[in-house]
Amino acid sequence: MELYITGLNSGYEVENVARLFFPAAHLTTQCPQEGDRILARAGEELEATLSLNGTQVSRTAPLGENPSFGLASLVYDLAEEVTGIRPSWGKMTGVRPVRIIHDNRRRGLSEEEIRQLFCGHYDCTPEKYRLALEIADLQRPIMAQSGPRDYSLYVGIPFCPSRCSYCSFVSRTTGKDGKLTGPYVEKLCEELEAFRDQANKNGLRLRTIYMGGGTPTSITAPQLRQLMGTIRDLFDLSQVEEYTVEAGRPDCTDREKLEIIKEYGATRISINPQTFSDQVLAAIGRKHTAQNILDCYRTARQVGHTNINMDLIAGLPGDTVEGFAQSLKTAIDLGPENITVHTLTLKRASNLVIEKQAAADAGVAAMLEQCSMLAQAGYRPYYLYRQKGTLQNLENTGWCKPGYEGLYNIYIMEEVHSILSAGAGGSTKLVDPASGRIQRIFNYKYPQEYLEGFGEILRRKEGVSEFYGKDMA
Repeated sequence: MELYITGLNSGYEVENVARLFFPAAHLTTQCPQEGDRILARAGEELEATLSLNGTQVSRTAPLGENPSFGLASLVYDLAEEVTGIRPSWGKMTGVRPVRIIHDNRRRGLSEEEIRQLFCGHYDCTPEKYRLALEIADLQRPIMAQSGPRDYSLYVGIPFCPSRCSYCSFVSRTTGKDGKLTGPYVEKLCEELEAFRDQANKNGLRLRTIYMGGGTPTSITAPQLRQLMGTIRDLFDLSQVEEYTVEAGRPDCTDREKLEIIKEYGATRISINPQTFSDQVLAAIGRKHTAQNILDCYRTARQVGHTNINMDLIAGLPGDTVEGFAQSLKTAIDLGPENITVHTLTLKRASNLVIEKQAAADAGVAAMLEQCSMLAQAGYRPYYLYRQKGTLQNLENTGWCKPGYEGLYNIYIMEEVHSILSAGAGGSTKLVDPASGRIQRIFNYKYPQEYLEGFGEILRRKEGVSEFYGKDMA
């Protein structure tokens, strides 16, 4: 499918709506004259033409106040008519559907007006609207507790024992780049000290800590102790509401590391099976078995971890609806406090895309329907986000037992307060809740670049003071 857009400053919305129906649509700067194509034009009026398998349909509409969304809607209506497909999230292309509810409640819209916005304007299904509404209602009192100078801290460990085929994160394998982990942890501790100094200088209050990756437990036990000991020395953990460490993979998470995580103050960990099928684990490049996951979970409980999240992914290569349902049932039977269900996202940097081995997305919607088991088991959805390239444009949803909402996940997804991000690939997001002003500070992307450019990374930390010195006194 060729996609040609003209007459707009940005064709972003049109492009993304077209890819709801034709994920491999190719954006072109030359108007195609034959073959499967979408032609979208904003002039004196909006015009769209869709040609598919020899059938051509055209439609026009008035220019309106928002030509970008209007042209995207025109393309959406044509594609829905020709393909018979109705995306469950309708015309929404953003990553934060729940945010739309929060924002419009603040603007004074009624609940009926918000429902009409979802189900009418965006053409979302009633089921997806109800999911977003339930999450918004649960989040509302949590978000109200965040102050203008609150912040969360992200600590990034960009190393893994091996690279999963679906992964697009900035990470290096310890087998190839393990020599970097020691110097990396040293510089990471220095960066955390610089963040602590900036936070104290500007009167910021730390609410949550999240150590992610990569896989944080891929570093050695002494390195993990060094890093978490530094965090304990720098920050007053008694005032922190939640401290999460991803202990995601059992092939590098042993009893010693689980004990270190507990000893140094983490209150929440994540053990991420993705699936409990040995065949699917092998297909995605994991070097462990489902039994290893069960053993890791059991050990975590034995050493005293009382708040555990487990991730599952719907749509992995070789998985089936029945297989995903069994993985979900296995997780529920274990009884973790959180279960996060992701839909497989195909990014250009992942091996699934690079090697052109992406699994067909048939059945992924049926896999997500199995999440009704979570509700029946007493879990409730508490946060949700979407990504470009996700199979069937579906969502990632965090489920929790009552009282075990992952606070960091809510804070970062709904942009409630600033997130100070340390480590390679870190993206600090400074947020002024009153004005909606957002500013980003980026770290170098890869571990070697991070080490070589560390002086510049420290210099950029001054951006925190510059931000909080502007209109936030």
